Amino acid sequence: MAEIPRLNGAVRALEQGKPTFTTFSPPEIGMAQTINAAPYDAVVFEMEHNPYDIQVLRNCMQYMLDRKQILKSGSLAPAVTPMVRIPANGGEMNQFLAKQVLDIGVYGIVWPHVSTVEEARNAVAACRYPRPPSAQYYEPAGQRGDAPKNAAPYWGLTAQEYYARADVWPLNPKGEILVGIQCEEARAIKNLPKMLEQVPGIGFVLIGEGDLSQDLGFPRQYEHPTVAAAIDEILAICKAHNVVCGHPHANARNIEELVGKGYRWLMSLPTTSFGGLEKGLQVSGRAPAK
Repeated sequence: MAEIPRLNGAVRALEQGKPTFTTFSPPEIGMAQTINAAPYDAVVFEMEHNPYDIQVLRNCMQYMLDRKQILKSGSLAPAVTPMVRIPANGGEMNQFLAKQVLDIGVYGIVWPHVSTVEEARNAVAACRYPRPPSAQYYEPAGQRGDAPKNAAPYWGLTAQEYYARADVWPLNPKGEILVGIQCEEARAIKNLPKMLEQVPGIGFVLIGEGDLSQDLGFPRQYEHPTVAAAIDEILAICKAHNVVCGHPHANARNIEELVGKGYRWLMSLPTTSFGGLEKGLQVSGRAPAK
């Protein structure tokens, strides 16, 4: 049987040593279709600060299935990889929300407010199926419930093929699921080295600038020395542990600086993202300059 090519476009870019370009989006069909036609690697449907509606999310994902694009590409990989930011903070030690969105076929989850080793381990474990202790890549032991009947056909795979690929990357090199944790508190920065050392399977760390600035006492003052230093510290910790670091507010004005600093997960808001995306692709060498 032929090897199934990489399905997760964000993972594909990171494997090739390229920055990944993504955007937040409300779970709206029209926005999903617009983003799906742009050269993003992934879209993160924002369900932390929007209502958590699994049917609306499912509709968005279905409308992103473009049969002409699939036929033209000759690949099962989606044009833009769908992911979700779930509403539960890491401290809630939640798993059912992760299970529900994975079971309809998303390729990754962003977990807000992950601030301890235990919370990070829970985030990764919730995205993995159980396996025997003798299995390769056992830790963190998976706790995801078994119900692939919707996710497998959405990916275009049999159930057994899905099991082989529905694991977290980069812990499992064949995994297609990305676990992103948000660093949004001073205590999260303090614990981040231990999280990255003790919890394999974290795909990227996304800086939560807004909440972090609140926690530090300077709401939305991203240029304040205290906030800027904290942001730089998160990036430095990620680099030291060879873990992808993400910036949530990339745009046409700052994208060149962010790529130069070493951010490899570049996110933007859909209202401002398209100009930043185009410039980012040029700065990173993924598209020719005009």
